[in-house]
Amino acid sequence: MNRDIKYWIIVASKDHVKTGIAEGIAQTCHGKASPLKRMRKDDFIIYYSGKQTLGKPEVCQEFTAIGKVMDDEIYQFRVSGDFCPSRRNIEFLPGGDVSILPLIPELNFIRNKKSWGYPFRFGFFEINRHDFELISSQMLQKEYAQKN
Repeated sequence: MNRDIKYWIIVASKDHVKTGIAEGIAQTCHGKASPLKRMRKDDFIIYYSGKQTLGKPEVCQEFTAIGKVMDDEIYQFRVSGDFCPSRRNIEFLPGGDVSILPLIPELNFIRNKKSWGYPFRFGFFEINRHDFELISSQMLQKEYAQKN
């Protein structure tokens, strides 16, 4: 069965995103499985980081990772004694971090441009192909520019 590829935004602090890239995994919403169940193999994710570090005030406001869902498996991983978050395997693409600020006027998922941070409070949501292509083109272009 052919199905349309979907595109997702996951919200996490930049330090947590970088750990996920290193491990080749995605977690969302403090380890909940339900958002991960909405994703399917070959869907794409983009991480948005409002903060540099969880629990600290330093602002980031960047898209910090881009990747593709590798399979349909959701699994739990014990991080510490009582924290066993759900995860998905992700193939991360070599993208550069990109500020959201110049993209706000063109992003469809941000309906109220003055309160542009509102959608991110949900931690996980679907975006349309236009928004994915706008963000991903900036991330991949920045990575290319950094290498040359």
